[in-house]
Amino acid sequence: MEETDTAPARKAGDEWQLRGPLTYLPKPEEQVVKMVSPIIITPGHAVRLRARQAFTDAKGIYRCTGEEWLVRDIGAYLPDVYEEEVVNEVQLTVLSHHQYCVVVNPLGDDGRPCLGCRELRKGPKTFFLHPGEKFERGIQDAIILESDEALLVTAQEEFDDITEDGSKVHLTPGDRWMIHGPTDYIPRTEIGNIQRRKATPLNENEGIYVRNVQSGQVRAILGPQSYLLQAAEELYEKELTPLAEEILKEGGGVGDASIRKIAYFDGAKDPSLFKGNKRDKTRVVTYRCPSNCAVQVYNYIEKTARVVFGPDLVVLDPHENFNVLSLSAGKPKKENALKTICLMLGPNFISDHITVETSDHARLKIAVSMNNEFRVERGNPESEAMLFSVPDFIGFACREVASKVRGKVASIPFEQFHKHSADIITAAVFGKNADGEVNKEVIFTANNLVITNIDIQSIEPIDHHMRDSLSKSVQMAIEISTKSIERSAQHEAQRTEQKAKGELERQKLQNEKEAEEARKELLELQAVAAAVESTGQAKAEAQYNFTMKD
Repeated sequence: MEETDTAPARKAGDEWQLRGPLTYLPKPEEQVVKMVSPIIITPGHAVRLRARQAFTDAKGIYRCTGEEWLVRDIGAYLPDVYEEEVVNEVQLTVLSHHQYCVVVNPLGDDGRPCLGCRELRKGPKTFFLHPGEKFERGIQDAIILESDEALLVTAQEEFDDITEDGSKVHLTPGDRWMIHGPTDYIPRTEIGNIQRRKATPLNENEGIYVRNVQSGQVRAILGPQSYLLQAAEELYEKELTPLAEEILKEGGGVGDASIRKIAYFDGAKDPSLFKGNKRDKTRVVTYRCPSNCAVQVYNYIEKTARVVFGPDLVVLDPHENFNVLSLSAGKPKKENALKTICLMLGPNFISDHITVETSDHARLKIAVSMNNEFRVERGNPESEAMLFSVPDFIGFACREVASKVRGKVASIPFEQFHKHSADIITAAVFGKNADGEVNKEVIFTANNLVITNIDIQSIEPIDHHMRDSLSKSVQMAIEISTKSIERSAQHEAQRTEQKAKGELERQKLQNEKEAEEARKELLELQAVAAAVESTGQAKAEAQYNFTMKD
């Protein structure tokens, strides 16, 4: 079509738009594509358009092919022939007070998206997201901090900021600082990692492990206090060996349930240390050391050890661990049967079975029980360290005692040992002094363990034929002794009975004698009375006769 005064020249395939109101009669070279109705834009809404090809819009802005933009003019909007509607209605974004959002690829001053940029928008505010813009994490609420809370923030870009005291500070990527409450906080786009922290309330005998990420130093914070981690601090998880974890869970010792000492640790269990069968590794490790016991703690950084005596609370420093003892237990003793961190100072007792052989090759099993205790000078590091110088003091004591007993019994025949077993074993264990008397105790200088007494509970031959013969011999001896005692008792009873009968007969004769003497006296008195009576009667008759004569 040729150019006229009212229309430019047209080429085949060109499209154009005629805006009303008008009456238009198409030419033969023209084809009406469609009737276009206006888009109604209400307040708080916008229309998103895209350029089908490069052109200049009604506002004189050049649009590239595929470029998208918003039209926010309220009223009716008639799209251009090269404009297509992408989204009929774009919702208005509303940010209220204490709300914010981060927009990615925001629109620049030139009206073009700044790809890779981020823009912080704080409420109260309303806006439309332009084409190409998007929310990084949507609309978010400002972070509200209480008085016992703080935020640990890390800079990921270089920028200048205002501190809490109002001073200006220059921050570089990687810098960390704290935002303390009570306050509300909206993070800047230059800030990367944000960690919320709350003060940890610590009661007495409670604590946490804290590590300085700059120096690497680890320390324990103990209560009573409420502690808030600083910017360069983080909670430190203290690792314990699986064996130490199990020992703490069971109160200080683990082993077979038949071991007598296991029941001693029930009172030292701390339910607060394990919650749901899992220990909080950031909490300070504590152990309630029972009364009259000792626990050794080793510091592997300083290479020093300290001993805590019960009743007391053992608190582990970050670089300390318990000294785990592997003790022998059972009858006879088995090595590594009892794992514990608690050393019982005594008085206590150790029971064991000792196998011996006499000079005439009689093999015997002796059940013994030994009273033991540790003698330690509290406050003396050398004396305290000696307590743990022997890892298995029970096995050590049993081996030493068994060695002495076997050596002594090997030089004695069975008959002699059977008659004087208690004296022989006591002398072998305790030894004798210069006067030939048996010592009262034996001291093991390696760890200051003292054996004060030994009790022989039983002696049995290992060979069952010998055991049966000895049992019969002992039974016969018991029967003979019983019969002898019975006969002696019968003889004594008969003697006592005969003696009682003799005493009774003697008393009976004595009573009869006394009765006869009393009867004799009675008869004599009766005779005297009769004589007196007859004499008096005679006198009375004579006097009467004399009176009658006169």
